[in-house]
Amino acid sequence: KMTETTAADVLWQALAREGVEVVFGHPGGAILPVYDALYRFGSIHHVLTRHEQGAAHAADGYARATGRVGVCLATSGPGATNLVTGLATAMMDGVPVVAVTGQVSRSVMGTQAFQETDIIGVTMPVTKHGFLVQDPEEIGPTIEEAFHLARSGRPGPVLVDFPKCVQRELCRGLPQRRFAGREAFRERPDETETERSLTWGAPVDRTVRLLAAARRPVVMAGRGVILSKTSDLLRRLAEKCDLPVVTTLLGLDGFPATDARALGMPGMHGTERANHAIQESDLIVGLGLRFDDRVVGAPGTFAPGARVVHFDVNPAVIGRTVEIDVAVVGDLSETMSCLVSRARPKRLPEWWLRLLEWNREVPLPPASVVSPDRLSSRTALRALAHRIADSGAVVVTDVGQHQMWMGQELRDADPQTHLTSGGLGTMGYALPAAIGAACGTRGRPVWVVTGDGGFQMTLQELATVVQERLPLRIAVVNNGFLGMVRQWQEFFYERRYSATALSGPDFVALAQAYGIAARTVQRPDELENALDWAEAMEGPVLLDLRVEQEENVYPMVPTGSALHEMVTERMEPAAV
Repeated sequence: KMTETTAADVLWQALAREGVEVVFGHPGGAILPVYDALYRFGSIHHVLTRHEQGAAHAADGYARATGRVGVCLATSGPGATNLVTGLATAMMDGVPVVAVTGQVSRSVMGTQAFQETDIIGVTMPVTKHGFLVQDPEEIGPTIEEAFHLARSGRPGPVLVDFPKCVQRELCRGLPQRRFAGREAFRERPDETETERSLTWGAPVDRTVRLLAAARRPVVMAGRGVILSKTSDLLRRLAEKCDLPVVTTLLGLDGFPATDARALGMPGMHGTERANHAIQESDLIVGLGLRFDDRVVGAPGTFAPGARVVHFDVNPAVIGRTVEIDVAVVGDLSETMSCLVSRARPKRLPEWWLRLLEWNREVPLPPASVVSPDRLSSRTALRALAHRIADSGAVVVTDVGQHQMWMGQELRDADPQTHLTSGGLGTMGYALPAAIGAACGTRGRPVWVVTGDGGFQMTLQELATVVQERLPLRIAVVNNGFLGMVRQWQEFFYERRYSATALSGPDFVALAQAYGIAARTVQRPDELENALDWAEAMEGPVLLDLRVEQEENVYPMVPTGSALHEMVTERMEPAAV
């Protein structure tokens, strides 16, 4: 019987000291000492996912929903490489995740031993940092540093590779903290506020002057507003200066969609009002976003008459895609607070008269597009979005048409309640990420909104949902196609639907095979009753929404076009 402390024991002690309550993983030979130590440690809950990719996405969903660091575990070789897509997803969207992987013993490293992979080398482009632990005394400090890096600056994933032989070695126990008192979201936490303000005080003052002079300003807010917990500051800034606010897909829950100053989402599937506002603006104030290609359209055509100010904690993203006039590098909680306090109150009646000429809400498709006895995706997603907002639920969307419809339709989501893969666009994200969100927000409803394509990539995690007794509400938008790819084929490839028609199982029968209650919805008049039923169930529960096959997401900005060059359906009068 072993009573001495091993490095594997210290790993769990270090995780507990960081406040970890739940981890997501899948065991294997190279990480068995860690799992054996967990059996003895016992106070951290382990969620057994059915695939390591599911563990990485679950850790990501947990982190997004709670604001804490998500943790996932995997064995060496294929176990570790199966984490890569989840780590890349977290890296692109700035999500703090720590992944611990087992590694073969040092004596056989470099010999192509069974299940050996240089996972540090593999994940270098998709993590903030990777550690290889070769001394048992270093596992405690390494975990502390990994968590610090995951939280600091722009958050992101960090990997700790832990050879099996080191896991078993004896050590003195958990050492004192190295980073006691350090705060998250700052690359140099030892600076004083005065020292930090020297780097952004002058750019903030220049922004104040630009705001005072602007006649057609627009604020563009991204996920940085969520990460820095500055939603209230954004609202105060908009009210004080009468500013229209555009929220990116990852920033949707940073500003209420029903606020009169909300223009909606920009970019490829943004609203008419948001995209036209950007193109006619004379000042863009970007807050915690990357100005990525799906948001700006063709870079040379973005906001042609505007000065551009970019607030971000990460200097590497400033000027990467759009030419910037003023860069404000720092934590938004400080830089935005300074901006709000210094900005001069103003009103913009003429600008708002112009803005209200464009649609914000997208109308339901006309009968000529969708038969009245068939369920349209827009109808289904609009009804579902209202239910989600009314119940205060967390919604986790997958990637595709349904993701864009939900982004357009979602109303007044609290910060950290709209979870989706934005930067990487990872199909299969929704179900495992919702598992993580549900584990972190027990007692709050969690909806999974996925397509039949993305759902089939990770649907094995239904077993995890049942094993963990998670009351997820799952809506599968089932159109029998890889819908977004089919839409592109319709627009740009003369309807040559190559490899996009999608077969699949009977999702209701599949759910029931896992012990999950399920129903099919095929007609508009069945929808509200089915949503009532799903909300009344203790869960988990699944709805198979059989929607029109060839319905498209509008508006749409074709690749290489300017934001105002949108393809739209026949529009109704502007909804305000």
